[in-house]
Amino acid sequence: MIRKAVFSNMAFTFILKTSPNVTRLMGSREQIVLPQGEGSDGSIKIGNSIEPVKMAYTSYESTKPSFIPTDCPVIIMHGLLGSKANWNAISKILHSNTKRKVLAVDARNHGDSPHTTELTYNHLVEDLRALMIDLAIERATLIGHSMGGRAMMLMAHRYPELVEKLVVVDISPVAVSPGLFTMPKYFEAMMSVKLVKNIPLSKVRRMADEQLAKSVLDSGTRQFLLTNLVEAEGGHYKWRVNLDSITRNFNNIATFPTVGTSCSVPTLFIVGANSDYVRNRPLDSMKDRTFLAQAVHISFSRRILLC
Repeated sequence: MIRKAVFSNMAFTFILKTSPNVTRLMGSREQIVLPQGEGSDGSIKIGNSIEPVKMAYTSYESTKPSFIPTDCPVIIMHGLLGSKANWNAISKILHSNTKRKVLAVDARNHGDSPHTTELTYNHLVEDLRALMIDLAIERATLIGHSMGGRAMMLMAHRYPELVEKLVVVDISPVAVSPGLFTMPKYFEAMMSVKLVKNIPLSKVRRMADEQLAKSVLDSGTRQFLLTNLVEAEGGHYKWRVNLDSITRNFNNIATFPTVGTSCSVPTLFIVGANSDYVRNRPLDSMKDRTFLAQAVHISFSRRILLC
């Protein structure tokens, strides 16, 4: 089954309620409200063996004071080395078309969320659950791309009562992609970049691009990686992703945990037709048809990378 979505150009104005770690959009600028009352690593305790972090997120809501949303909100998680900013345009369209509240989150060790030594799908699930508790969200539709897609799949397995529907973009529970294991090469290339201080960010990114080009041949991939290069204090620049933790924990992200049960949450898989992350007929390749799902194939010339 193939579905087509047609979007038009629209102008949007958003008034975003302030909460810990919410991005407030102010014209063309973003201001991050830092978390309060938490540990030095950004973690909070909720009474189990995993300490979730307070995730940074951007909220897209109606500007009308009298508007009360009746449908479950939508929560979106990006892929490995991505951030909530990757989903800015799509989040606006989803909110405009559905009138639902949309939250785009930064996973731990990514974007504006805290850095920790741990990075597993279990941690990502508990981070998301803690966010829903903090925001008094009883149920949500979850959308996840790549790493975020697997985190959302595990969330649906572990806490199905919290999940209305699930949308998984260009990933499956089954490890089929040889391309996934080229990721450590990207980590190494990023860590080897020499960042010069006290020059404009645009120049730093050009210099970093030249260095990355020695081992990352695709220009689009390099531009995606460079979205993580940001200004730091004292004229310095840094990678906002926690490359040390991501590198150490990559094997935890490369494979989906064994869950042992099926998931009854209605699920939609969106797959790039030429993607090697979900090959051929993804539902047939999933062991025991783990999800009650349907698949949509979209004819892209390459993997959905910059979603």
